[in-house]
Amino acid sequence: MGGGEVGARKAEHLVFCGARVVVLARELVFALKRLKQEGRIEHIEADYEAAYLNGAFMVIGATNNAEVNKKISTDARVLGIMVNIADDPLQCDFIQPAVVRQGDLVISVSTGGKSPALAKKLKAELEASFGQEYAIFLDIMGKLREERMVRGCPVEENKRIFTALINSAILDHIREGNPEGVNDCLRDIVAMEMDLTGFKQIGKG
Repeated sequence: MGGGEVGARKAEHLVFCGARVVVLARELVFALKRLKQEGRIEHIEADYEAAYLNGAFMVIGATNNAEVNKKISTDARVLGIMVNIADDPLQCDFIQPAVVRQGDLVISVSTGGKSPALAKKLKAELEASFGQEYAIFLDIMGKLREERMVRGCPVEENKRIFTALINSAILDHIREGNPEGVNDCLRDIVAMEMDLTGFKQIGKG
């Protein structure tokens, strides 16, 4: 419930997790319009009424009207539906943490609903510290781990290799868009190379 920026962030997270998302709002911000155009969310262009909760598994209230948000919470609880109200932990059955996502790396930040502003600040700091290079690095590590498991390499040897890679300059090379440097690290530590086609397009970010 709510077509603003807060509702958009929550909807995007739910869509990423595979949820079927229905947004109830008279107007949508650009991010929600895009999701609607892509067919990733459904949109009901209307004001809130309790009848719209029927059949819902979970409800999120993110309107800019405190009274409407409170009514959403009350109605959802009467119907036995889990509810989250943005910036009002007393009206919530659960809290949604701020999430930083880079590929398979997921970092969540929660203040227990006490300070969404602090969670937002910490999320921005984490996004600056953990860029796209971490998604690429995890893809490399995943492929390497899979290959070594298929080959039946000793567990202790794998631990040594993975620890050495984590502590090497490989992340710096990925961040700089330097596939040659990445393969230098792989050759030195694992005695192998990888096909990094398209890697140069990553560049600095």
